[in-house]
Amino acid sequence: MSVEQQLLDDLKQAMKARDQLTTGVLRMLKSQLMNEKTKKGGRKELDDELVLKVFTTYAKKLREARELFEKGGRAELAEQHAREIEIVERYLPEQAGEEEIRQAIEQAMESLDAAGPQQMGRVIGAVMAGLQGRVDGKLVSAMVRERLARG
Repeated sequence: MSVEQQLLDDLKQAMKARDQLTTGVLRMLKSQLMNEKTKKGGRKELDDELVLKVFTTYAKKLREARELFEKGGRAELAEQHAREIEIVERYLPEQAGEEEIRQAIEQAMESLDAAGPQQMGRVIGAVMAGLQGRVDGKLVSAMVRERLARG
């Protein structure tokens, strides 16, 4: 079963269960997919890789909004966004751990023969490609910057 079909099935279940939060989040994900289909010329179904990319982008937006609400002292909205993020993450692959990211950074540096900060973009690109959809770009950027600074 495709990720998109799973989303639709889960949306039906949430509606039957009258789970307003889950229904709202799943409807928003469905809307994001419809927007992507429109961009792609109205294809009937998107492949799972593109669906996961759309979901990852939406989860990133939710995380950024949650951070802003936390900084602004709006704990109740930050908590709601945290619950929404949990719902979206059900559809995303498990995130890579720090050790796995460090190994990917070392491998990328070795294969690119990177030694200094000027190589940061190339290393980040290689790591992100290797851990596609399983890692946050901000975290990778910070870890690569730290590693390249050590030399």
